[in-house]
Amino acid sequence: MTGLLLDTHALLWCWSDDPALSPSAREAVSDTQTVVYVSAASAWAIASKVRLGRLPEFVGALLRFHELIAAGAMRHLAVTYMHGLRAGRYPAKHRDPFDRMLAAQAELESHLLVTRDAAFQEFPVQTLW
Repeated sequence: MTGLLLDTHALLWCWSDDPALSPSAREAVSDTQTVVYVSAASAWAIASKVRLGRLPEFVGALLRFHELIAAGAMRHLAVTYMHGLRAGRYPAKHRDPFDRMLAAQAELESHLLVTRDAAFQEFPVQTLW
């Protein structure tokens, strides 16, 4: 594995120091030897949920997205056409486009996906929770 890729909920729980983030996930993200990535798909997901009123507590975080990523010593992971092609070709029945994109990025970049979402078992990715 080359690094960790945070699922959107894991990112939000890191930012808010939410106890819902598992101890093993918190330890892995806090390890200074580990490279932690945040997908552009998570920015899209957060922005969409804020717009729909589902994450009103994260309006400020959305406005400071880049600053919070940098403060957490995380790295941005852009969406590429290869990610898009892979996400669209998964035979998995799971339809959430954000999850499909995160799975494609984790698979193609050989990242361990930090998530508690059991839906990722449908995809050829390794997860940590």
